[in-house]
Amino acid sequence: MIPILSMMIFIPVIGAIFVYFIGRYSVKGVKIFALIVSIIVLLLALYSFGRVLESGAGQEILFEEGPWDWIPTLSGVDYHLGIDGLSAPLVLVSAFLTVLVVLGSWELIQTRQGLYYALVLLFAGSVIGVFTSLNLLLFYVFWEIVLIPMFFLIGIWGGPRRKYASMKFLLFTYVGSVIMLLGFIALYIFAAPTFDIKDLSIIQIPFWVQTLVSIATFIGFGVKLPVVPFHTWLPDAHVEAPAPISVLLAGVLLKMGGYGFIRVNVTLLPKASAEYGWIFIIIGLVTMFYGALVAIVQKDLKRMIALTSINHMGFVLLGIFTLNLYGVSGAIFQMFNHAVAIGLLFMLSGYIHEQTGTREISLLKGLKDKIPRTATLLVLASMAGMGVPIFASFLSEYMVVLGAISYDIRLAVSMLIPAITVGYFLWMLRRTVMSPIENKEPNHIHDIKTFSVIHLALYLIPLIILLIMPWLILNMTDQFAENLISLIGR
Repeated sequence: MIPILSMMIFIPVIGAIFVYFIGRYSVKGVKIFALIVSIIVLLLALYSFGRVLESGAGQEILFEEGPWDWIPTLSGVDYHLGIDGLSAPLVLVSAFLTVLVVLGSWELIQTRQGLYYALVLLFAGSVIGVFTSLNLLLFYVFWEIVLIPMFFLIGIWGGPRRKYASMKFLLFTYVGSVIMLLGFIALYIFAAPTFDIKDLSIIQIPFWVQTLVSIATFIGFGVKLPVVPFHTWLPDAHVEAPAPISVLLAGVLLKMGGYGFIRVNVTLLPKASAEYGWIFIIIGLVTMFYGALVAIVQKDLKRMIALTSINHMGFVLLGIFTLNLYGVSGAIFQMFNHAVAIGLLFMLSGYIHEQTGTREISLLKGLKDKIPRTATLLVLASMAGMGVPIFASFLSEYMVVLGAISYDIRLAVSMLIPAITVGYFLWMLRRTVMSPIENKEPNHIHDIKTFSVIHLALYLIPLIILLIMPWLILNMTDQFAENLISLIGR
């Protein structure tokens, strides 16, 4: 059998080496080569996604590789990969966004391009490793490798405070990761001498061990998602990161936290997840309200978009720990939809900054007249972000809210969040797009080119397709969620 998953991981990693050296000789060559590598990975992701969908059993592990001995002296430390109804959508959206990030960087990134595209490809390979690992130690290794390219991408190509933002990102995420690793080691010592996720999922782990590990993984995954109070690294990282890297940061890296909560907490620690799920739900609600209320008062466009990610990741946490079909499946669907919608918003913030010289919302007046193409895309992206019913993001938010109400009618308060979300997006659009021009348009302001319009419009295509055919995602996520819930006994 062809090792499809290993190819998706190591083709971009090896490609990163070639890209780095090509960048020393040809700027055009490095862009084209990076694009070719990312498209190959996307085609492999589409193939694996299609096979999972075709199987009609999202709970089954397909394209399984291993387990093969990795560290023979330690039992249960294997190279073990697989893909199912949880990981397939996240692998696909990661590969899709990598292609769009490469395209979006052609105009926005002009320095040290060989190193830049090499780090983007290294990030892409390592994050797919996270989503396909079936061994906790292997999962942790890929989890840590992801930090390396992101640290340099923010620290080298970021804004004026890039060193502070990159160091804060590294410290928060690394400390959370180490605590998460301690939880994995506790499973190895007190539950069973293995890190294999399939083996751990079929044994009875003592409740006190589940509780201990849940605390450790909550910190690790909570920092990455991020949830309140572990969120403070996120706005700084987003504001300072170049726009294409913010796409990867919000669209892919944050989803590692949601994935970890499902793959580890709910799958391996079901009793603790059921017993303490109400705590996670409360934290999710607080995160939702906090992100929405803080976003509405922001003055910087990119910082506002960053805080909307906190708002939407609260939805994901809430949906996961309702432990019902609507909530869990809706949370996975929401991670996919949010990745695409927030990616477009961040790319637009970069173009707007380049076109106008500012991201200050109060200074961005009359964009519909100054840069109509960009303004149109900003309106559409905002509609996707706020869950307007012409995009699939509406369906995923509706599913999570329905799951919350099914869990406890008092969680109907979560219905207020979409209203607040609509409020801050409309308030932003009122001040930037719909407001009149106060001063004569500066000569340097120019609208985006046709190539950029096409590239940015690609972000919207999955959201439209999945509104019309949501079964493309839900057929596999529903199967996965049903199987997970049956194992928990809810």
